[in-house]
Amino acid sequence: MHGGNGEALVMAVPMGTLIYEKEKRELVADLVGDGQSVIVARGGHGGHGNVRFATSTNQVPRIAQRGERGEEASLVLELKLLGDVGIVGHPSVGKSTLLSAASAARPKIAEYPFTTVEPVLGVVEVGGCTFVLVEIPGLIEGAHLGAGLGHDFLRHADRTRVLIHLIDGNSVDPQADMKQINEELALFDIKLAAKPQIIAVNKIELPDVRARIPELKERLEEEGCIVHFISAATKEGVADLMAGACRMLDEAAPPAPSVDDVKVFRPQPRRERVVVQRDGDVFVVSSVRAEKLIERMDVGSREARAWIWRQLNKMGIVGALKRAGAAPGDKIRFGSIEMDWD
Repeated sequence: MHGGNGEALVMAVPMGTLIYEKEKRELVADLVGDGQSVIVARGGHGGHGNVRFATSTNQVPRIAQRGERGEEASLVLELKLLGDVGIVGHPSVGKSTLLSAASAARPKIAEYPFTTVEPVLGVVEVGGCTFVLVEIPGLIEGAHLGAGLGHDFLRHADRTRVLIHLIDGNSVDPQADMKQINEELALFDIKLAAKPQIIAVNKIELPDVRARIPELKERLEEEGCIVHFISAATKEGVADLMAGACRMLDEAAPPAPSVDDVKVFRPQPRRERVVVQRDGDVFVVSSVRAEKLIERMDVGSREARAWIWRQLNKMGIVGALKRAGAAPGDKIRFGSIEMDWD
């Protein structure tokens, strides 16, 4: 964007910001890189002083040109966190505990659902591999419709390339829990359910859960899952889980290109098509070039009007007016400006 003094107006946003056109909800830019920028509205060209219009026969013209209006845009900015691996699962399965066990992140941890009310990021380092781990909280049945905290956080999972699906080893039916969360992911966005997943059964520090490991391993591997058994509370198995996530990251598809990486060509006609229509006793000219030209001039000045009509003649607009039945003395409208054909 550009200010009136010709200097750019720059607005800093966090990495991970998506910019949408408000009405059509079209993606304008996906700012995922440090220092990445995009121009969302261009300033208008500057005007010319009277020197620009001087000729050999009119060396001191009393005519000048205003600056062009800048572009306007109504935009919606949305932030999606940048994480490589996302932790998903029902409330109270130990997502926050796992994040704190695997990284230096310190999310709030408590014995009740929805402890985490905003996504939390942590950096994991294991065996020379480093990645960003993000907790995706608030997933319950109906999350794709906004139940619980679903809509607020499911969108953040879109950035991740691998999901760690955390399951409570104390659950009556871990298979059903896993299927329900995967269904919510698919209902929100089918691409989420298609992401590579690694299953982690938590709370094996509890004797009853440890005793179920053979049974749970058999049942979950029937689904074709890679299964890890961990204790987020004691960190048992956490390093192996993170190493497995790192290997899966290496095999996962690279992030999709941002809007800036995709070149879109929109061919424009070489010559603008001018349309003249009659509205009562006024002839209305549809021409972006003509509107821009006239907006920058003082149509109250006889000298300026004479110059305008010379330019309109060169642009073929005078001919179009004549073909539409207009004649000198008629009222002509260009956008919001109405003037007589001198």
